[in-house]
Amino acid sequence: MTTPSLYEADALAVMTQRIRALRADSPRQWGKMEIGQAMAHCQVALRVAIGDQRLKRGWIGIVFGPIAKRQLLKPAPLGKNMPTAPEFKVRDARDFERERATLLELAERFGRGGPAGFTREPHPFFGALTAEEWNTLQWKHLDHHLRQFGA
Repeated sequence: MTTPSLYEADALAVMTQRIRALRADSPRQWGKMEIGQAMAHCQVALRVAIGDQRLKRGWIGIVFGPIAKRQLLKPAPLGKNMPTAPEFKVRDARDFERERATLLELAERFGRGGPAGFTREPHPFFGALTAEEWNTLQWKHLDHHLRQFGA
């Protein structure tokens, strides 16, 4: 199974339609985040990917990041209740509509940027990533949180 590519217009359209299908009252299937928090959390990952936000690499990522990267790049979807680095956590209340709109903008920006649009900085946990690895991780991360809320 090949992961769809946000760099391809049709796949990007599918992903953005799934984001648009979410509602403020979409029920959480697992996890602790409210839906507005999840939308903001997904934004952090996209901002890191396109270079708008830089996060420092910690020793845990340097040691365990390559192992985790190999596991997460496998074809299977991300599992439920996976650990999240503190820098990616969103704990305060968020306005769903505003966070969803911003997430849509960032997802479209990432997709339109294509393989040339990702940052050359290492991921704070996984380290250096290729354009395809950035794409796969962003797709799987968005898919994970959309499934978390039934989309």
